[in-house]
Amino acid sequence: MSTVEQGRDVGVVQSVDRAITILEFLARAGEAGVTEVASELGVHKSTAFRLIGTMEARGVVEQTDVRGKYRLGLGLVRMAGSTAARIDLVQVARPLCKELAAETGETVNVAVLVDSAALYLDQIAGASSLQPHNWVGQRRPLHATSSGKALVAHLEPREIDALIPDMEAHTPRTVTRRRTLHRHLAETRERGYAITVDELEEGLTALAAPVHDAHGDVVASISVSGSTWRMDEETRAATVRPLLQAAREVSLALGWSGEEPD
Repeated sequence: MSTVEQGRDVGVVQSVDRAITILEFLARAGEAGVTEVASELGVHKSTAFRLIGTMEARGVVEQTDVRGKYRLGLGLVRMAGSTAARIDLVQVARPLCKELAAETGETVNVAVLVDSAALYLDQIAGASSLQPHNWVGQRRPLHATSSGKALVAHLEPREIDALIPDMEAHTPRTVTRRRTLHRHLAETRERGYAITVDELEEGLTALAAPVHDAHGDVVASISVSGSTWRMDEETRAATVRPLLQAAREVSLALGWSGEEPD
């Protein structure tokens, strides 16, 4: 690494550290001006102004009614609320997912829709799952996973198309035609769960059911996945009831009334 690159990296780390210090300072003070922030950081006022300007553009700080004063922004509140909601979801779902994994013997995952992908938040391995791949924290394509299909099946067609602009083929069985995808999603809505066989990975089969919140919106999915040779048609059929029951119980715990909105 060159001296210039090293200097640039140090500068980036320093800027991140200062931005975090500003957030911590505003959290304590409630609101503060650029001069106060500069004093807290021990930097020139112009440096503090540039940092605050960047943070304001990203929504993590905002100006108050008093000119020149800043406070924590709503963008930060939204991020914190989103994280809290996901933590609550995992805490509510985990005991039910453990029961589902124990009953089916397969791997159970909880996923949510984030930035046009299925983000996996939690995973429970069943007895039949020998060294399962850890999906937690990973994002997977919506069109090639049962979790993804369960998450978007209740959206309007135009919303689905916007979320899935491209349909990359991961295996020969991946759905790559939009008309076929919409047909699969219609079938998902009708039967209440999604299914994929060898679409993301050859030899991987999965079923997923949607989780609803108090408003009836789909906020997550619960999936059961395992090897295709083990999850044959008979096994998949036996998996549907406990999967739907687990998704329903998690939904009810999140405040769902049991009925989808019109």
